[in-house]
Amino acid sequence: MCLSVPGKVISLDGSCAKVQIGEITCEVCIKLVEEVEIGDYILIHAGFAIEKLSQEKADEILKLLNEIFCMGYS
Repeated sequence: MCLSVPGKVISLDGSCAKVQIGEITCEVCIKLVEEVEIGDYILIHAGFAIEKLSQEKADEILKLLNEIFCMGYS
């Protein structure tokens, strides 16, 4: 199973972007996505941006991931 997560671009450096995902920041390659700007939301998989997202779509995905992984099991 593959999983991608949305993140917000907080800085750019050539073909790399620093992205914030919740309280975590990481660097990702943005070569596969055109016209990435600071403030954009991108979908990240294996260190690569694979798609630009609206803030609403990013929030929806993060909410679903939170529900899945923070459910707890009995």
